[in-house]
Parts: sequence; structure tokens; C-alpha cells
Amino acid sequence: MTITRIKTGPRMSQCVVHGDTVYTAGQVADDSSKDVVGQTRQVLAKIDSLLAEAGTDKSKILKGTIWLADISQFNEMNSVWDTWVDTDNPPVRACVESKLAFPELLVEIQVEAAK
Repeated sequence: MTITRIKTGPRMSQCVVHGDTVYTAGQVADDSSKDVVGQTRQVLAKIDSLLAEAGTDKSKILKGTIWLADISQFNEMNSVWDTWVDTDNPPVRACVESKLAFPELLVEIQVEAAK
């Protein structure tokens, strides 16, 4: 079975396709000056782009994992997620509070999808 790596760097790939399964790395906002709503929008746009490059889309997401720097922003993050997610094909999902790599980052999201 082949493995395809997308947007590779010296430390990691942003996306890996193994067979018919697509794995994204945890995605964070490029503009961390935004609030959690703005950062979540950026992250989900990056995920859309990675999934498209891998030959799939959000309707085939199997699992999402979300890390929030402050769980009190859960509803604000969900206001973006709920308008983005394919409501006919919602994935399983976990969302937890976690200290992220840099204090200005408010949300990180990773998904796994079928092709």
C-alpha cells in the first residue's frame, strides 16, 4: 500500500495519505492575532485545502480532534465548526483544553478522513 506525504518539511508532513485514509497534522492559524473565531476559520480553511489536495473533502471526515487553549471559548469555536461541518456526515469528535505550542494560539484541529 502506498503512502503519500503532502506539504512535507524536515519535522513533519501536513498531511499523509495511506491507502484510502487521510491524516492531517494538527493545524493552527497563520494569523494568531485573531480571536478564537477568526483562528478557527483559518484552521478549517487550511483543513479544506489539505483534504482537497489529498483527493477528499470534509464530507468524508471520520474523526476530528480539537485542542482549545481556553475551554471557556468552546461555544465560540463551535459557532464556526457548526457552520463548516457537513451536517449530513458529521464525524466523531473530541475537544479538550490544552496548553498549545505558543501562547497566542487559541485552537488546533486535526482530522482523519476517508478518500
